[in-house]
Amino acid sequence: MRVYVPLTLPGLAEAYKTGELGAGPFVAYAVTPALREWYVSDDIEELEYAALNRAALASLRLLAIEPGVPRRRVVVAVDVPDRAASADPDLGLDPTALGEVRVSGAVALARAASVHVDADDAQADVTAAAAALGAADAGDDDAQFVVDGAEDHELLWFATQEIPNLVGHGD
Repeated sequence: MRVYVPLTLPGLAEAYKTGELGAGPFVAYAVTPALREWYVSDDIEELEYAALNRAALASLRLLAIEPGVPRRRVVVAVDVPDRAASADPDLGLDPTALGEVRVSGAVALARAASVHVDADDAQADVTAAAAALGAADAGDDDAQFVVDGAEDHELLWFATQEIPNLVGHGD
């Protein structure tokens, strides 16, 4: 199963240093039955894109609680055995938990398929969105508009070989 792990750049640097994504259990996003039902599509690429976007929002949430980190959303796509990731059936209809899965144990960063990171030009919108997230969650339409502004930026795709350059350990 392909899962999308929300991180920050320091989180990615730590994974690079340790060689592992999370100590487990940790939250990731995937194509779950609830996500399929919500998205109403059978196209696996569209569904995986929706799961990636859910992880990007979770990365934004991490940025909102870690004010000192670079304001770029980070998502690592990694393949795990189906039994290693499970959706909580009690959260199936919770719109904030769509696509959410728990990965039971640490996952080697070497299993990653790709890394997705905001471009430099997204930082202003991502910074504003992270600051507005609490108000948006409370129902403020103007704040939600600011959060949606970050979602207008597509995450860039990077090969796993590019992780050292992303975290400042490149040649």
